[in-house]
Amino acid sequence: MEQIDARSIQKVPIVKIYNGDAAEEKDILAVEEPLEIRLSFFENDQLIQKSISVTMRTPGNDEELALGFLFTEGIITSFDAIEVVAHTGMICEFQKQNILQIQLKKGFYPNLNNTERNFYTSSSCGVCGKGSIDAIRTVTTKHFEKETEVAVSLDLLYQLPQLLRNAQQNFSATGGIHASGLFDTTGNLLYLREDVGRHNALDKLIGEALMAHQLPLNNQVLLLSGRASFELIQKAAMAGIKIIAAIGAPSSLAVDLAKEFDITLVGFLRDKKCNIYHANERILISELKYEN
Repeated sequence: MEQIDARSIQKVPIVKIYNGDAAEEKDILAVEEPLEIRLSFFENDQLIQKSISVTMRTPGNDEELALGFLFTEGIITSFDAIEVVAHTGMICEFQKQNILQIQLKKGFYPNLNNTERNFYTSSSCGVCGKGSIDAIRTVTTKHFEKETEVAVSLDLLYQLPQLLRNAQQNFSATGGIHASGLFDTTGNLLYLREDVGRHNALDKLIGEALMAHQLPLNNQVLLLSGRASFELIQKAAMAGIKIIAAIGAPSSLAVDLAKEFDITLVGFLRDKKCNIYHANERILISELKYEN
């Protein structure tokens, strides 16, 4: 189980009302702060620096978040491109903790076609500020296109939400944070990341796998603690994930993208119920009776 990063939570004074009684207490909140991602690279032997994004995130695992973001946006294609990842800032400690500088090795050039201008990413929407659907329809990397056979039993799938919940330290403390969990097909939790932004949680998870040279993740199951939106399916597709389950609902565009990349998409996974929106053959179901 992951330990809570002290920077990710904050205690605040409140007045708690319960059964008509009032009491002064402390509440624990998930911290939300901006993170600016800066990228530097060599072009004609000249070092170029660009501010790529500002995202509202929960502090902690910032390196994984930034690297996962660069990968899922198609800006880099492997961890081999990375020379240095470090927090930076010259004005104050707050700025230092909220600016992350990534330098690419000589000979590696980023794909900045989809980031010609800075864009702001809020904690609620990973695609805010992007001009069109075309700008975020990132194509999966060529070497991830090899098909692999992966399947998971329905009985095991039903167990995953509680397994994820049991491992969510920050949610247990705050009750207000998203999670992405990666499981193998026997139910072992391989990676877990939490954040106030659902897209940040997934970027942190993918960034961790990228740093560990574990991509593509085509033999695992991704579980999302909330709804399945377009940008989450896009990020999962970039990492080669073939089975995605969400405790909440998918959007129509998420279903469309799952079909485009032939991803098994499950929604409303709770209380031993679920909806399968595409590629149900990867969910092993025994003695299922269809009702007309």
